[in-house]
Order: sequence, then C-alpha cells, then structure tokens
Amino acid sequence: MNDPGRQFLRRLGYVFKDESLLDRALTHRSAGSGHNERLEFLGDSIINFITAEFLYRAQPDAREGQLTRLRALLVRRDTLAAVARELDLGMALKLGGGELKSGGRDRDSILADALEALVGAVYLDSGMDSCRDLVQRLFAEKIAQVQQRRVAKDAKTRLQERLQAKGLPLPTYEVVEVKGAPHNREFQVFCRVESLHNPTRGVGGSRRQAEQAAARLALEQLNDQGH
Repeated sequence: MNDPGRQFLRRLGYVFKDESLLDRALTHRSAGSGHNERLEFLGDSIINFITAEFLYRAQPDAREGQLTRLRALLVRRDTLAAVARELDLGMALKLGGGELKSGGRDRDSILADALEALVGAVYLDSGMDSCRDLVQRLFAEKIAQVQQRRVAKDAKTRLQERLQAKGLPLPTYEVVEVKGAPHNREFQVFCRVESLHNPTRGVGGSRRQAEQAAARLALEQLNDQGH
C-alpha cells in the first residue's frame, strides 16, 4: 500500500486479518469489479444500529423522536464524510480515471459510502464487538457534539421533554412576586412538578429568566431523586 494508504491505516487503528476485505472496501465502482457497494449496504445498517444503541443507553430520558433526530445527525452523509476525511480515507481509495479527474477523493458521497463499506468489512473480518469499538472511537467527537446540542436546550424544554417521556403531567409556572422599578424588575416564579413535593423557586430579571431558573432547580431535584 502507498504512503497515504499506510497513513490511513494508522489513523484507522484496526488491522485486518483478511486484507481482501480492506481492498474491496476501498474500491469504488468506477475502478471496476470487486467494488465496495455490497459492503456499503452492510456498513450502513451497522452504523445505524451502533449509533442507535449508544444513544439509547446514553440518553435514558430521551423520547423516540429525539433519539431519531440525534442518530440522523450522526449518520447523515456530511458527518460520515467528515469522519472519512479525518482518517484521510480519500487518499487510500481506488478510483477510476474519471472519478480521479473530477475530484472523487474528496466527494462527500464517495467518502461516506467508503466509510460505510469499511465498517461492513470490519464486521465481516472480526464481528460486532470490533465494529462497535471502531464506530464509537471514530465518532467520539461527533457523538459528544450531538449530545452537547441536546444539553444546550433550555431548562424549560428539557424539563418538559423529560416529564413527557415518563408520561407525567407538564410543569406549571406561577409568578408569585414582582418587585422593583419598571427598568429594574425582579420576578419570582414557582415551578410545580407533580413528582416533587414542593415547587421550585426561580428569580430573574424577566419572567422567562425566572421560569428558566425554576426549571433548572426542578431538573436538579429530579436528578437527585433518580426520576
């Protein structure tokens, strides 16, 4: 294998027992027979399964729709292509002359398909545990990003989604006090959640800020109680 190919293998961090699987995974259909389309089909399903399994375990309070959206962020073409570029996968691909001339080594569709084929090849070479280790390692940064995206939701949204996931009534908010001059108001809000004995109290310079503060406290108490 040429120098770019060896660099790719070092970044991949996996040694194939059957190198013919690796060769097939890296062969685009433009290069002739023995190409990677069947491996791509297999790898696509495996990546979907592994990311679904990971998100299911990592996001115990997320609803089905939320999990589906998070998985879609991880397995969409541009994410797969970005992971492939981090591996320098394009430099190791076998492409036909036309694809080489048209910049196929850096085309999202070709890179994403090749990454899926690579995962399919690893599965055939050594099974699901190796695939799981590989996918979670290669996608670690992307997984952290989508998890952070969910955490970044405001507290009221997260509280509502958490209660809905458990089939509980939605929280209610009540302004219990407003004080200060019009240009310097302070709002106090109660957030009532059925599974908490007492309402949580939030304070802020606007009703929205106070509600968010009360929702954050409610989430903390639910976490403390294991709800």
